[in-house]
Amino acid sequence: MTALGISGLILAGSFLAGLLGALTGLGGGMVIVPLLTIGFGVNIRYAIGASLVSVIATSSGAAAAYVREGFTNIRIGMFLEIATTTGALIGALVAGLVSTSAIAIVFAAVLVYSAYASSRPRVEHVSHDLSDPLARWLRLNGTYPTPEGVQPYGVQRVTTGFGLMLVAGILSGLLGIGSGAVKVLAMDNAMRLPFKVSTTTSNFMIGVTAAASAGVYLRRGYIDPGLSFSVMVGVLIGALAGAKILTRAHPKHLRMVFSVVIVALAAEMVYKAITGRI
Repeated sequence: MTALGISGLILAGSFLAGLLGALTGLGGGMVIVPLLTIGFGVNIRYAIGASLVSVIATSSGAAAAYVREGFTNIRIGMFLEIATTTGALIGALVAGLVSTSAIAIVFAAVLVYSAYASSRPRVEHVSHDLSDPLARWLRLNGTYPTPEGVQPYGVQRVTTGFGLMLVAGILSGLLGIGSGAVKVLAMDNAMRLPFKVSTTTSNFMIGVTAAASAGVYLRRGYIDPGLSFSVMVGVLIGALAGAKILTRAHPKHLRMVFSVVIVALAAEMVYKAITGRI
């Protein structure tokens, strides 16, 4: 097959990855890295580099819209980016020191956890308890728009959320993903943010986190321009299409489809890692 034909297939696959990622809220990187490594035989480090470029592109456009609509808590995002960017740099540096098989097995574990997390319904947390002194000192408490009017919320367990965000950043830099499942755990479960606030704030942060680790991958030569361009365009178009479909789709069914897909990808990645084919 010609290089143009392969690029077209990668573009189509990236479109599906972006579509699935947008429909489930966990990002196209969860699908694009195993798709490239398993389906096209791309070295996993180059697949991660291309995924990071697509994460930067897709998060940038959506983040601006969410900030304009008043959902994103910029103060929380800027504070937690200290943890995620530090973690991303650590993860990107570690990625160059460990074997590709080890990276594949870690990626498979994250895929399985993400499948579990996406299959569980998200509960709306609106805490009015402003007891966390660190949240008050940093002025992290905020408001967000609802059909009934502006809703205030308090922020809980800031240090726990910060620690989990460090883990999310490490996974992002190591695996080239947005680490949406870990960020949901940090902001929804630990910090008790309303899910619309946590989702939009996470999107606001993802691009900066990916940019930090992408610089390390670029310096090491793991970002191929041709591959990254096809992936970026495909994921971006898929994410935009997914955002339009989301308003008419059934979230429970989408989560089930996504869970099945990524568990299958995880099993294949483990098999290929054990047999030395990644």
